[in-house]
Amino acid sequence: MVRLTGKVLDIEYRGVLLNREDARTIGVLDGDRVELVNEEKKTAAQAFVTTTATMLPQGTAGVYQVTNRRLELEGSEQIEIRAVGRPASIDFIKKKMDGGRLTMEETRSIVREIVDDTLSPGEVSAYIVGTYINGLDMDEIEYLTRATVATGDQLSFASRPIVDKHSIGGVPGNKITLLVVPMIMAAGLKCPKTSSRAITGAGGTADLMEAIAPVTFTASELQAMTEKAGGAIVWGGATNIAPADDKIILYEYPLKIDPHGQMLASVMAKKFAVGADLVVIDIPVGRDAKVASIDEGRKLARDFMELGDRLGMKVECALTYGETPIGRSIGVNLEVAEALSILKGLDTPDSLIQKSAAIAGIALEMAGKVQAGTGTDAALDLLRNGKADAMMQKIIEVQGGDPGVTADDLPPGDHAFTVNAPDTGYVIEMDNRALITIARAAGAPHDHGAGILFHKKQGQHVKRGDPIFTIHADRSWRLQKALEEGRRLMPVAVEGMLIDRIPSQHWRQPMN
Repeated sequence: MVRLTGKVLDIEYRGVLLNREDARTIGVLDGDRVELVNEEKKTAAQAFVTTTATMLPQGTAGVYQVTNRRLELEGSEQIEIRAVGRPASIDFIKKKMDGGRLTMEETRSIVREIVDDTLSPGEVSAYIVGTYINGLDMDEIEYLTRATVATGDQLSFASRPIVDKHSIGGVPGNKITLLVVPMIMAAGLKCPKTSSRAITGAGGTADLMEAIAPVTFTASELQAMTEKAGGAIVWGGATNIAPADDKIILYEYPLKIDPHGQMLASVMAKKFAVGADLVVIDIPVGRDAKVASIDEGRKLARDFMELGDRLGMKVECALTYGETPIGRSIGVNLEVAEALSILKGLDTPDSLIQKSAAIAGIALEMAGKVQAGTGTDAALDLLRNGKADAMMQKIIEVQGGDPGVTADDLPPGDHAFTVNAPDTGYVIEMDNRALITIARAAGAPHDHGAGILFHKKQGQHVKRGDPIFTIHADRSWRLQKALEEGRRLMPVAVEGMLIDRIPSQHWRQPMN
């Protein structure tokens, strides 16, 4: 064991930076592991090593911010460092990479060491790639779900049932949680909703909700708010609910992969951890959605329901149309304003209202609040009579926002450009991925005023020069960037309904 002066490095990373001479004395190389001990605070942390010849003098160890959250150094303090062996879970990760089947204990070991930051980014990535290439069977998915829940905080409610919903994502403008949760609550059901921020999209539910109320709360605060108001819509990343999932997602993002088994465990762990009894899962199906076909959607639904049975949760799934954006907006302020307007009585866009009511209606039927087949109409009644709006006001208030907020308080960005129809015809195609790229280029979700407002949707008739959509941005350079992306991607296609005439006039012969 070697005693060095610990210095906190203001870099959001895990590990420790050692002078190469100190590393030789300890007996470690780049990528090896050491244990760091802060004797004054009685804290310790494992860290993987990087070395330098010039950035740090001998006798000083640079501790990165993520590692220091465990070590709790405040300045330049003495720490003890010793080499440690490699974690046992590395052998289990290699087993999965070789196509083996993981046991419950092996899965728990991997998940625990992900949460404890014992595994390096490369080792976590190897685990993810192993599950992506070789897959997880249903037993392994159950093990992963239970291990993910066990390493974080959990909610427990005295009254039942607890209802939750989830969308697997992939479709822009999916603001339905802002309507579905208040509808469920208006029926007298509890709904503690944890949501994510956008990773590749233009606005996650947590990003949207943050425009009107704080979303960063602990698990105990979420439970208290649900007990008081009947529900809440918070950012799951702050709750310490299923923390392994958030860490795994960080390493999935650069690879742009979402392994089937990991996705099932990710969704269901969060539902299980909040104490949900009844879960409705929205599975958008479409060419650019995460699920491309109805058959694939049905298989995924069966897997969700089987995993729900294993965990003691009743799960129902809704396959929904995922070819075009939901509603008429993409981007934080635009989407929240649209949702609030509907809660206040606006009866368009019908697609957004009907989808939200259908999802909420399934939950009402599952809970026995209404008879089978009447859930959608019951949910629409709760929307039209103002009870859902009253519940949304309670959510906003209990989370510390202004319950009197309206759509007018959420203006779009001042910098705008409207794209008009180049010809008379019909909107025949809307490229979801291209639209998300344009909205993000405009600044969404970071810039709340950035996004896209649609004047026409797929299937609607337009005349030459009619507006199709408007791009909004908070900053002029962002708008220019979005326009460049729009010219490159051409996200909306307008064509006449007549594709060809057979036989064509050129070949038509006059009759004798």
